[in-house]
Amino acid sequence: MANIPIVELKNVSKTYSTAAGDFPALRNVNLTVNSCEFLGVVGKSGAGKSTLLNMINGVDELTNGEVFVNSNGSRISVHNLSEDEKALWRGKTMGVVYQSFQLLPMLTLIENITLPMDLAENFKPRESRERAMELLHLVEIDEHADKLPAFISGGQQQRVAIARALANDPEILVADEPTGSLDSVTADHIFDVFSRLVDERGKTIIMVTHDMSLKSRFTRCLTLVDGELQDEVKVDAKPKRSRKQ
Repeated sequence: MANIPIVELKNVSKTYSTAAGDFPALRNVNLTVNSCEFLGVVGKSGAGKSTLLNMINGVDELTNGEVFVNSNGSRISVHNLSEDEKALWRGKTMGVVYQSFQLLPMLTLIENITLPMDLAENFKPRESRERAMELLHLVEIDEHADKLPAFISGGQQQRVAIARALANDPEILVADEPTGSLDSVTADHIFDVFSRLVDERGKTIIMVTHDMSLKSRFTRCLTLVDGELQDEVKVDAKPKRSRKQ
């Protein structure tokens, strides 16, 4: 399925109205992401990285342009869906890793992961719990499965957020600074997990980060400056993986 467009942005712009006037967060962005890509978008704070992801996953409304996602044999115009349709579509098609984790504080870690599976009705209750434990093991935090988020560190919460994003086995994963709260060893492990998801399971991952040193970890990398996509970096070799600790 490689080299088949799965996400397409056509002349996408987003302008926010503020007390100081209109602020253009994205300016006529055109982007095609192919199936089985690990795409990185790097840029400084305020460059529009989070806004770009929110245009792709439909969390925020665009000002101009169109966003198409090709999945399960259908080409969806994301912003032509109603809010309820977008929520259902997102739950079945796209895993989202938010910068602020957004774990539900009253649920245990394993319950945070089984919830999206239960809502999408993709798995039976026993199957969802088994899958949740497998995902917690994948990000090396299964020993804390029955704890509440308040009783683990921020870096550990980020790992749970990544596991939750994978709950419904989505074709596409969009990640907003997913390693920003992690130590270097754990961050390397998460990159290894992402690389395996692309190489072995055919996932498509779009990740944004402010860390320019991570460019070589992606199969392709773009730079976002003041809401505009700039130079493109293609990585000939596969993304670097850390040696096992």
